[in-house]
Formats: sequence, structure tokens, C-alpha cells
Amino acid sequence: MADREIQFNVKRQDGPEAAPYWEEFTMPYSSGHNVVSALMYLREHPCNANGETVNPVVWDCNCMEEVCGACAMLINGVPRQACAALVDDLEQPIVLEPLSKFPVVRDLVVDRQRMFDALLKIKAWVPVDGSWDIHRHAPLISPNEQSIRYLFSRCMTCGCCMEACPQFQQDSKFIGPAPFAQVRLHNSHPTGSFFNPDRLHAIMGEGGITDCGNAQNCVEVCPKDIPLTDAIAELGRQTTIQWIRDLFVR
Repeated sequence: MADREIQFNVKRQDGPEAAPYWEEFTMPYSSGHNVVSALMYLREHPCNANGETVNPVVWDCNCMEEVCGACAMLINGVPRQACAALVDDLEQPIVLEPLSKFPVVRDLVVDRQRMFDALLKIKAWVPVDGSWDIHRHAPLISPNEQSIRYLFSRCMTCGCCMEACPQFQQDSKFIGPAPFAQVRLHNSHPTGSFFNPDRLHAIMGEGGITDCGNAQNCVEVCPKDIPLTDAIAELGRQTTIQWIRDLFVR
């Protein structure tokens, strides 16, 4: 076991405008590694497979519990969370790449600002002026709706669904599947529903829900098993009703 190694092939980029290149790394085998812990070892021992001292590989991570979404990257071609990717389950050499649908900052770090801009566009929050007396005056949500809303609330804004979506590209206006799930979540809240027309209008224009090609890749790669296609289907109905209402309001 002592002579076993873990092999990596990492797509690197020294800056946003720099040309990408590939670099190979090896490390001693030890059971229980995930990709993040392996990257931590390579950071402490920044030598490539040729024995050359190089700049440590740059990546993002935070919670190590598949909650924050920061460590999303392509691992052997699949968008997923590095903290949940166990080395023992991966074919070697393990190929690490940054998500391709977002601008690269450096190495495996990408700029996901576009996702957060989309959340602003769709008003992904529930405005509350003051606080509710939860025992007497708070609006009620049925247990069934609570369970559905919980599924959508698990979104980490990691970008895996955007990476898998063929309609979402760096040069496209399509906002992608993750923001749609948040429209579904906040439109179903008793207080958030006051802004339903605003959210629906935000996804009815260019880059909105009609640009979805129904590839359903998003739901396949979501690390939190969020029913993204259910949200898109429901919003298709909601936007149709909103469009009819708009006809009579004009």
C-alpha cells in the first residue's frame, strides 16, 4: 500500500486572461481522502509529477459538508462538489477542471457572480416589515407545501446545474435553472407571493423560462436532488396565467 499513489491531472490558468494549461500531480495514497483534502495536501507539497516546485493549485472551499457550494468543479468531466467526491470512488488519474460556464479567476476558481445577479433579478427573498407573531398572526403553510419548499430551499448556488445546462453559456442571456427554483420557492410563500408578478415578469422576457430546452440535465447533476424540472413545469403554468392576466390589465 505504501507505494501506491493518487494521480491528478489539473487544468490550470494563472489568471482570467492567461492561457489554460494542464499539469500533473501525484501524492502518496491514503484512504479516506476527498478531492478537497487531496488538494490541501498538494497545497502543502506544491511539486508537480516531474518533481518541479510550482505555484499551489488554487480552488475554493468553505463548509466541507456539501452545503455552501463553493467547491463545485468538474471532476472527471462531471460537475460536482469536491468535498463530497471521495478519491477511492474516482477513476485515476483524477481530472480536475474549473466549471466551463463561468469566467475563470484562477485555476479551479470561477466567478459565479452571474448566478447571484439572477437572484437579484427575480427578487429571491421574502420582504418582511417588522416581525410576525408566529402563534397568532403568521400566515400558515400546509405541511405538504412545507416539504416541497424545503427541497427548493436546499439550493447552494453551486452552479452544477448551470454547468450541465446546454442553454446556459457565458455568452447567452439564459438565466439558467437554479434561479427558476428560487422563483418557485418564494412565489409559494404567503408573504413572498405579493411579489409573484414581479418574479414572473422577470422570467418571461429574454433569457427567461421559454429559453429552456427541456434537456433535464440540471436535475441529473444537482447535488441536493432539487426537483428543478418540477419547478420549471410549475413556472410554465404560472407564467401562462400571468400572461393572460396581463392581457386584461392593459
